[in-house]
Amino acid sequence: MFDTLFGRRAREIEMKQGNRLPPGQSLTDKFPVLHYGPVPNVDLATWTLRIFGAVEEEIVWTWEQFNKLPRTQVTLDLHCVTRWSKFDTPWEGVSLGQLVREGIVRPRPEARFVVQHCEYGYTTNTPIELVLQDNFLLATHYDGKPLTPEHGYPLRGLVGTFTDRSEPKSAYLWKGGKWLRALEFRVHDQPGFWERNGYHNEADPWKEQRFARGW
Repeated sequence: MFDTLFGRRAREIEMKQGNRLPPGQSLTDKFPVLHYGPVPNVDLATWTLRIFGAVEEEIVWTWEQFNKLPRTQVTLDLHCVTRWSKFDTPWEGVSLGQLVREGIVRPRPEARFVVQHCEYGYTTNTPIELVLQDNFLLATHYDGKPLTPEHGYPLRGLVGTFTDRSEPKSAYLWKGGKWLRALEFRVHDQPGFWERNGYHNEADPWKEQRFARGW
C-alpha cells in the first residue's frame, strides 16, 4: 500500500515537473466513472451517428458504416474538472479532423462551433477548431478493448492532451460526450448541459477554467 502511494506521488511530481499536470489536478491510476443520468442500453442494429447543421451535406452513418471510416490511435493525458488527471491513456477511433481534411465531412465556411448530442438529450459544445485537432477523437476503444458501457460504449467524444502539449487547445474531459449520437455544426455557439449549469464554456485545464464567473 505504501509503495503504491509513494509511487503515485513520485509519478505525480514527475508529471508536474514535465509540465503535464495542470494546476489544481492530482494524478490517478484508476479511471473514475462520472456522468449525469443512467447508462443507456444500446442496440447496434438501430444505432446511428448523424452529422448535421452547417455542413454541405447531412450524413447518417449506421454502426457498420461508421466502422468503415479511417481509424486512428492516439495516446492522451486526460484531465477531469473534478481534479483528477490520468496519463498516457491509449485510445482508438475516428478522427473528426481527418474526416474533414479528406472531405468526408464538409463543414460550411461559416461553421464556428460543434455541439455533441448524446443519449438522453445530453449535449456539450466546443469551438470547431478544438474538435478538428488530433487530440479530439470519436473513440470506440480504450486500451485495446471496446469501450465499456460506463465509459461511453459504443462511441464517445474524447478530448485530451498530448504529452508534448503540441495542440494549441485542450479541455477538461466533460467536453467529450459519452454515448455520442450526433454532431451538430453551428454558426453560433449553444451551451451544453454542464455549461448551462455553471461550468466554464471553454474549459481549458491549463487556465483552470472549471466554472463560469460567479461560482
